[in-house]
Amino acid sequence: MNRKVGNAVVRNKVRRRLRSMVADLLESGVGGLDVVVRVLPPASSASYSELREDLARSLSGHRIRFHDGALI
Repeated sequence: MNRKVGNAVVRNKVRRRLRSMVADLLESGVGGLDVVVRVLPPASSASYSELREDLARSLSGHRIRFHDGALI
């Protein structure tokens, strides 16, 4: 993750949020995927739900569901 996203604390916060979202995908039985996420500076000020919506939008068309049942 680029330093333009923010200082180490901010980058780690964004990283933890993204890992949590991916963990939800893995719990729902999705496996065998290689996903590369490019994190841009606006991610530092985005809420969890905004990041999740962006991830869902990025993965749309692959018919993947989060653990809570939300379809991507």
